[in-house]
Amino acid sequence: MATIFTKIANGEIPSYKVAENENYYAFLDISPLAYGHTLVIPKHVEDDYIFHLDDATYTGLWAFAKDVAVAIKKAIPCKRVGVAVLGMEV
Repeated sequence: MATIFTKIANGEIPSYKVAENENYYAFLDISPLAYGHTLVIPKHVEDDYIFHLDDATYTGLWAFAKDVAVAIKKAIPCKRVGVAVLGMEV
């Protein structure tokens, strides 16, 4: 069964895309804790727990998240961009 994140990445649930490549998708949170609050997800994974990811997907996710964080920092006036790992479905 597809997770809510898979449905978002596939366009079945609308989202505001921040960044995307073949394997990962970043979009604005619908209930942001701060301006620019963005979720970064793997696109082809049906498991919503981050530590179930294989090593290549896990490290690729972090590299993509870093690129997104750098872009957010350039676009939004802020001192830093924070990262939190919740690893669970909404």
